[in-house]
Amino acid sequence: MKLQNLNIIIADDHPLFRNALRQALNNAFQGTNWFEADSADALQQVLDDKAADLDLILLDLQMPGSHGYSTLIHLRGHYPDIPVVVISAHEDVQTISRAIHYGSSGFIPKSASMDTLKEALDAVLFGDIWLPEGTEILEVDDDPTSQMASKLSDLTPQQYRVLQMFAEGLLNKQIAYDFGVSEATIKAHATAIFRKLGVRNRTQAVIALQQLEMEKVDLS
Repeated sequence: MKLQNLNIIIADDHPLFRNALRQALNNAFQGTNWFEADSADALQQVLDDKAADLDLILLDLQMPGSHGYSTLIHLRGHYPDIPVVVISAHEDVQTISRAIHYGSSGFIPKSASMDTLKEALDAVLFGDIWLPEGTEILEVDDDPTSQMASKLSDLTPQQYRVLQMFAEGLLNKQIAYDFGVSEATIKAHATAIFRKLGVRNRTQAVIALQQLEMEKVDLS
């Protein structure tokens, strides 16, 4: 069976990588409609428009607006029918294990060959989970990070975007301008965000979000 006429998002902030990936996969997945996003916000805009038609999301964990696993967690919570494959330069077992724990359908190192990439996407599109050969997934404890991930998944897409803007240091009036709504609406979103995350203010909300940053791995 040949896969074709798919709708796939490449979510990565490096245009050269997006272009190379799309060109390399065009022959393997003929007739595919490619959508690109260079930030978490741009990804959400594509989802707002195309979510019902999407077959796959290829996700970099470190785009602007993302905080480690936060975008992956958000996607799994609100778009459970769209498989997400993480493509990352971080190839350590901790990162891979967390990605799978938070719902990724596969993990492809950016160092992988195009043949390996095609093999991985074939597997995921047919409903399997794909991992690099020899990967042994670690058990992820129910630690504060996992608990915060569960709370984050309860945020609506709009609340998640507001939280991202908090993390960028934007004021309520700036966020309201970007959304085209009143400051009172943003304050209402903030109240809902604080309640769902179990925090009291913006600073605590941003710290909670930062818990989902990827662990620093010693490569020396």
